[in-house]
Amino acid sequence: MTRDAVVIGGGVSGLAAAHGLASRGHKVTLLERQTHTGGSAITERLGGFLMEHGPSTMNAHIPAAGQISSELGLDAQRCDLGVGVRNRYLVSAGKLSAISTGPLGMLTASYLSPMAKLRILADFLLPQRSGGKDETVMDFCSRRFGKEFAERIIDPMVAGIYGGRASALSVSAIFPKLVALEEKYGSVSLGAMHARREGGKMPGSRLFSWRDGIAALPRALALGLGNRIRTGATVRRISPCHGGFTIDLGPQGRLQAKSVIVATQAHVAAQLLAGLDPQAATAAGRIHAPPMAVVFLGYPRRQVAHSLDGLGFLTAEAENRKLIGAQFCSTMFPGRAPAGHVAVSAYIGGARAPHMARLPGPELIRLARSEFRDLIGAEGEPSIARVRHWPLGLPQYEIGHQGLAEVLRTTARRHEGLFLTGNYLAGPSVANCLHLAQETALAVHGYLEGRNDIQFRRSAAR
Repeated sequence: MTRDAVVIGGGVSGLAAAHGLASRGHKVTLLERQTHTGGSAITERLGGFLMEHGPSTMNAHIPAAGQISSELGLDAQRCDLGVGVRNRYLVSAGKLSAISTGPLGMLTASYLSPMAKLRILADFLLPQRSGGKDETVMDFCSRRFGKEFAERIIDPMVAGIYGGRASALSVSAIFPKLVALEEKYGSVSLGAMHARREGGKMPGSRLFSWRDGIAALPRALALGLGNRIRTGATVRRISPCHGGFTIDLGPQGRLQAKSVIVATQAHVAAQLLAGLDPQAATAAGRIHAPPMAVVFLGYPRRQVAHSLDGLGFLTAEAENRKLIGAQFCSTMFPGRAPAGHVAVSAYIGGARAPHMARLPGPELIRLARSEFRDLIGAEGEPSIARVRHWPLGLPQYEIGHQGLAEVLRTTARRHEGLFLTGNYLAGPSVANCLHLAQETALAVHGYLEGRNDIQFRRSAAR
């Protein structure tokens, strides 16, 4: 039997793409080499605690996030950020510095020097940069807002979102709206004011999750797909054939499909595409993902001195801390810790210190406990301690990433019926992955329906 589509990869991207095709009536099979689907979206119940091994939030400003929650019947389980989230925290000279979540929080907090605050306002007066050369996030933000703001605000933010360095990642790839504002208005700040007056949304987030954590999403998607999913299936090769593609599963046989969606991590996509689209394989192989470790600790509330009245904290590289940052899990969402207890997660490694992410679990726990003792006053033995090692963490959108992504998004131009989706193309967040997967499913639907008009050509090329 020739299927309409085969989706390779059972993470959120693959599940959402398969769901989009199945809901349109297409015969689709999803192949996942692991014994379970969901990718890094893993949630674990540990007694009365709840640990997120991977992503922990959804961004409601991305419409796909709310749409899929409603479509899958998850809204009854949805939970928004807790009322205890009042501040953002950054590490300053070995202590946590609070910054209000209000619009003027950055300018009223003591974290930045008076000169740095004045330098931020200079963005209104600075000329627009000429020339179209890609800049790092650090270079762009230093130029527009000053070096102190870039190093002490933007660098920790980039580390928290991407596990990367602001001095290496492309501003055009990860903050395209900021670049567009400068290009249109000559000033990011002036552009932001215009955008607000015109009712536009500025970069930001309104976060939510579900009662049983992020894993509720892939679980619901997999339930809907049912026997369309085959786990423990390793794809050896994708070959073009008359009317589509042959997918070689080694001892498990072969499948025929009119179209294929590769929804794996970038390094796996590079392997699968090597004999089919060398140009795309080379591009995917150039996207690296440094390792990351997550340390989850639960404490009796009386053992932690800090109020934990925020999402968590981030650290600038100049602070020379062992943690990229941390989340105050039990403050963020209800049901993350038993009554009378709190839960925190530490993030270690990434592009800053990949070697540290590979440390043994007991050593990572000792390290995290030491950092939490210094920064939030966590004393004594934790009630629970767990570690998740991710040998490959988040994809790095480095200088030149947009060119790589363009090659990868346009596989369908070189090989009709071949599409890619994943966290290395349009942002690593779960909501971004959902959005791109939905667009990919729409493009495949158009291809299968024989609609080669400009609308679907554009969808396939994104």
